[in-house]
Amino acid sequence: MSVITNDSPVKRQNFLIAAIAFGIVLNPLNTSMITVALPEIKNEFLLTSNEITWLIASYFIVCAIFLPLIGKLSDFYGRKKIFLSGLLLVSVSSFAAPLSQSLPFLLGMRAIQAIGVSALYPAGMGIVRSYIEKNQNRVIGSLTVCATTSAAFGPTISGLLIQQGGWHVIFYVNFPIIIISAILGFFFIPKDEKTTTKTFKWDGMGIIIFSCMISLWIYFLQTLKSGLSLWALIGSLALTFLFYFFEKRKQEPFIDVIFLKKNLNISFVYIQYIFATLIFFAMLLSMPMYLQSVLMLSSKLTGMIMLSLSIFSIISTPLATRWIEKSGYKLPLLTGVIIGVVGVVLLMTIKHSSPLYWIFIVLSIIGFSNGILNIGLQTLLYSFVSKSETGTASGLFLMSRFIGNILASSVFGLMFATGVNDTNLNWMTIILIVVSVILLSGILFITKSKVAKSAPGLEKMNTENVS
Repeated sequence: MSVITNDSPVKRQNFLIAAIAFGIVLNPLNTSMITVALPEIKNEFLLTSNEITWLIASYFIVCAIFLPLIGKLSDFYGRKKIFLSGLLLVSVSSFAAPLSQSLPFLLGMRAIQAIGVSALYPAGMGIVRSYIEKNQNRVIGSLTVCATTSAAFGPTISGLLIQQGGWHVIFYVNFPIIIISAILGFFFIPKDEKTTTKTFKWDGMGIIIFSCMISLWIYFLQTLKSGLSLWALIGSLALTFLFYFFEKRKQEPFIDVIFLKKNLNISFVYIQYIFATLIFFAMLLSMPMYLQSVLMLSSKLTGMIMLSLSIFSIISTPLATRWIEKSGYKLPLLTGVIIGVVGVVLLMTIKHSSPLYWIFIVLSIIGFSNGILNIGLQTLLYSFVSKSETGTASGLFLMSRFIGNILASSVFGLMFATGVNDTNLNWMTIILIVVSVILLSGILFITKSKVAKSAPGLEKMNTENVS
């Protein structure tokens, strides 16, 4: 796909940005809305707790597999085609999922939905970097805010809809978003232009090994609360080594492990995003249950307190974007991670007698840190890759988020296996403090690079790298 210098009017750019924004909110929205519907789905299909857990886990697995794959496809075949195809898949799954009469059918529709939403973010980011030159970081920051906002209000929207029409209606809310994104995308995203006639080579065996590896790791992590499964651990490690050595020998691998090994800055961005997501998602999972089970708060009051995480993440995102534009990446990222360490340490002060305003403040600090780290790591990543590689890089970046979600779910399940109480919350906090310290060390490493110190020069360098 060629990279075209944008000379279209601002109005056209705004419609293009709106098309991408409506598309990329579908992933976080559908990830968060389903959580409120799980009890009703469980009762309707007479499912066990383990079975209902796989409704979430299977979505993560499919996204983790298809995000890097579709990212590469969008770079190769054209981002507009991939973006519109993703919207089509989401619409098909959103129509058929409410008609499900069994769990396997519902799982299948969720898998199709996961494939569709996996196309939207990497293709969308590639389109933005290809056609939006002015204030590109601000546009990316705005899109990040859209995604964060949809994730934040997903459970609230879902709760209101389910009260009116049952769990089925949460899938229908996608249609207005899909229609707006598709119309704007069709008319205002420029037509793809191929720059090569080379045929895309599928790494089928690499995809299969990666799928098995991710699935077995999720199984191992989810069964930790019942005890250590030695065979699952050995199998997961074996598949990990097999995947690495297999991909190492491929000329066109599913995931270029040699490239990631040689470009440690890029690899560390992905790793740090996994850790940042782990902390944020662990809060989203654990605190609602703690507030309702230990502090005995209503679901309405719990929801209001939990909004502090997302609202302050939304507030810090545009602030961090402008800070990065003025001073580069190092100081904002270091400030964000230090604020996060402080917030996680303050979690140790939360107990059943804590005033609600203090819990709100602590969660706000963690949310503020997450907003800085989210946009900071994302824009830092794009400073290390050319525009032609944006789809691939974005797919791997979002895959990192899902890995962080999976790890957070495992930490949550393991720490609260014996009940929700102050002691178990403190143990989980200790784990998150360790993760925060590792995150701080990683940020120190990647911001040592001369490339990460001067944001204005990066965009120029990236433009020159594009053929």
